[in-house]
Amino acid sequence: MNLKSIVGWVTFFTGLAIIVWTLYSSYNIFTGKSPAPEFFKTEEKVTQVPSSANGKLPISPEALQQEIGKMIGEQLKGMLPVDTLPKILNLLCWSTLAWILIFGGAQISSLGIKLLKG
Repeated sequence: MNLKSIVGWVTFFTGLAIIVWTLYSSYNIFTGKSPAPEFFKTEEKVTQVPSSANGKLPISPEALQQEIGKMIGEQLKGMLPVDTLPKILNLLCWSTLAWILIFGGAQISSLGIKLLKG
């Protein structure tokens, strides 16, 4: 075996290993065995209830608007959990990265095949 053949086989198996590792990692992420990499994180927001809210109705329009905003926020939290959007974005980013890795692994393997043929 000459050097060109050895480099061709190493290149071929390197590309193949990248593809297999990416597929295995993706399988583990999408089946829930391992967590997705966190590209997007949510910040914990601490909300405090004002001490003047003792069951009294707000009188000023600004206070009324703030109360309505709080009520709408509470209703939205019940319908859509807070961490849903970051999870979707993290899975989307991982899928894009996995596609790039698989494409790159295929290119590396094809380079190895070309070295073996020539």
